[in-house]
Amino acid sequence: MAHHITVMGSSWCSDCKRAKRFLGDQQVEYRWVDVEQDDEARRFVEEHNDGKTIIPTIVFDDGTILVEPTNAQLAEKLGLATMAQHRFYDLIVVGGGPAGLTAAFYASREGLSTLVLERSSLGGQAALTERLDNYPGFPAGLTGADFGKRLVEQSKRLDVEMISAAEVATIAEEGHDRLVRTEEGAEYRAHAVVLAPGNAYRRLGAPGEDDLIGAGIHYCATCDGPFYKGKELAVIGGGNSAAEEGSFLTQFASHVTMLVRGDKLTASKIYHDKVINHPKMDVRFNVSVKRFLGKKHLEGIVVETPKGEETLRPAAVFVFIGLKPNTDFLKDTVRLTKEGFIDAADCATSMRGVFAAGDVADTVADGLAVPGAGGPATAAPAAPAAVTCTTLIPGQRFVLVPDRSLNMAGGQFDPTPHGANTWRGHRDTPQGGGRRPAAPWPRAAGPRRPPRGWKAAGSPGESSARPPCCPPPAGPAAAG
Repeated sequence: MAHHITVMGSSWCSDCKRAKRFLGDQQVEYRWVDVEQDDEARRFVEEHNDGKTIIPTIVFDDGTILVEPTNAQLAEKLGLATMAQHRFYDLIVVGGGPAGLTAAFYASREGLSTLVLERSSLGGQAALTERLDNYPGFPAGLTGADFGKRLVEQSKRLDVEMISAAEVATIAEEGHDRLVRTEEGAEYRAHAVVLAPGNAYRRLGAPGEDDLIGAGIHYCATCDGPFYKGKELAVIGGGNSAAEEGSFLTQFASHVTMLVRGDKLTASKIYHDKVINHPKMDVRFNVSVKRFLGKKHLEGIVVETPKGEETLRPAAVFVFIGLKPNTDFLKDTVRLTKEGFIDAADCATSMRGVFAAGDVADTVADGLAVPGAGGPATAAPAAPAAVTCTTLIPGQRFVLVPDRSLNMAGGQFDPTPHGANTWRGHRDTPQGGGRRPAAPWPRAAGPRRPPRGWKAAGSPGESSARPPCCPPPAGPAAAG
């Protein structure tokens, strides 16, 4: 559904930057008006705020006006679900990127009621990537937006419930359950939780950077590139993300200069060649950023070069120097590495019944490089082989979600001849007389059967049954 939205604010306003970022994440087009440069817009804002300049003031196509809205309020206005239908699920997945959504629909298709909580937009970083050229099965490549849309549509088809703008605040054990609280105060319980919060773009940490984010310093070419048509831009970084996003920016910019700290590009050959041979791009090596200049908007970059300090004057800077894990909310919950990744041997975290998946887990192996991935787990967002904990690859670690976590909670799966799944010894079973989960499992035609193949590879009692789509792994290489 198309939206005609006008966002009125100022380049120094942090709430304006947040609102713009949220709309950009949702791939919602909007018109940006700086009230410091547009007197008519400033008068409009003051008229609707009792003479005060309160920003952002956002006007929607139906005439509705929101002043300083939260992400949840924006999501509600855009028609995005902000509250789950139930309070108890078999599985809650924190993070709606490729890793989290894949884990979710694998669980849901095996009969588990599944909820995905995503703090921003479904599809994750991969959905904001200009193009994916190395994802298996798409020989011509596909856009990140198309990839994210396909993931969401597939999850919906498999009855996964998904909530955007739901930022998780805490995760705790409460009896046999895992209790998940959001920043908005909602509480949900589950037998098990999969953590797949993904990563965020890493900042340089140079003086002046924080004050100019969204005012000449950006981390998303797809979101902010169109604002700089015909301008000269700079891209900081030398990896796949920097090369691919820099190439994308040439659609709008008159020229793009890449500033690389080392003496060569670290991007893969396809992106390396694209940059070197592009007529509107050049690369400067051995350049490091010292500080950013400007008060309300970027005015310059002071860099250190082999010949000494130099001041550059691009219209804007796009920073692509890797990613940092979104694990701040987990610092007192599960064990993290010193880099902030989740320490999760065999996908299991230090909290019972809680597992990690995707590029935020310290267990991810090398795999396919994806533009925008970055960080130690360069492969993660779109590579099935690289996210075995998330994608739940049959016959390998396909299993951790229901079986291992529920056994730890005291329950054992019992296939009964009565066409119903029963958890023996668990307080949520009919035998125990306790409550049932609020969200019933999807019921397929014919008798129900237990999920097949949901045992951790190499764990005691490993199931030999495997989903019909996938044969047993062939030898050590397939065992991952």
